[in-house]
Amino acid sequence: MEKEKSTNKSDTIDVPVGKYFDKFRQNPWIISTILLIAVLIVLMFFGAFGAGSENAVSGDTAANNLVSFIKNQPGGSDGEIKIVSSEKEGSLYKVTVDYKGQNIPVYVSMDGKYLIPDVVPLDLKVDNDGVDGNTDSGVSGNPVEVNIENSPSKGDKNAPLTIVEFSDYQCPFCGRFFSETLPLIEEQYIKTGKARLVFKDFPLSNIHPEAQKAAEAVRCVGEQKGDEGYFKMHDKLFENQASLSLENYKKWARELGVNGASFDKCLSEGKHADEVNADLSYGSQLGVTGTPAFFINGKLLSGAQPFSVFKQAIDAGFA
Repeated sequence: MEKEKSTNKSDTIDVPVGKYFDKFRQNPWIISTILLIAVLIVLMFFGAFGAGSENAVSGDTAANNLVSFIKNQPGGSDGEIKIVSSEKEGSLYKVTVDYKGQNIPVYVSMDGKYLIPDVVPLDLKVDNDGVDGNTDSGVSGNPVEVNIENSPSKGDKNAPLTIVEFSDYQCPFCGRFFSETLPLIEEQYIKTGKARLVFKDFPLSNIHPEAQKAAEAVRCVGEQKGDEGYFKMHDKLFENQASLSLENYKKWARELGVNGASFDKCLSEGKHADEVNADLSYGSQLGVTGTPAFFINGKLLSGAQPFSVFKQAIDAGFA
């Protein structure tokens, strides 16, 4: 249970440490990459990390080493970095830092020499559908009422269950949810009329510089093409996460048949910037601290969880 809990938290945000994570940000999260990461982590644990455990430093020292590393990366000194906490989890330290107002959990080896970009559990049970067979629902807290008025949605508006997603178009974990889990949710729940998906923006602009304008671009398409067009642009951005740019937003919008001049004006004037920021502020009020985050019938589920976790949480919502 402790391992599952730490994995959930590590799947909510990527770490702002410059070039060290560029390959992870640009990767479309194909299965071969996930397997490669798993192999690398195994090798590191049996190699450098195994030796490092004999020379373990304190959690405070590991945290200070991490902060020094981040500050030395390109852009790492642009904002104040504060250590929130440092605690031992298994054979690692989990260091939570406040970076430009966002609490980010990062894992560091016990000798304080190595940063772990992602924790991949090697004891997951996989069922016949190829999804995680863990039983932890990942749902936390008491249900809250989420205001979805004027938010774009997909599915039957009278569906008995509502899933509200807070997401960031440049977040790799959001991309993983889009490519791996969302198709199964759509097939089994949205297309069957059992659930409705509502999308809200939560751009982490300090570490994802394209996220704000990407969110505005999708809204500018939705302005002309409604919710159907909104989600077509939404899909284009997640399918091309490594190529987010103003030039491409204009290109992709035109491919969807919008009036190019009107779209360009909407985007350049920041017509929907306040709406995007309002979603961000509202999500923070509800307890969202990273992306992706979901409210399933008002109950918070954090991270790019496997479909089995969503299935359990959704099915519980019908009870």
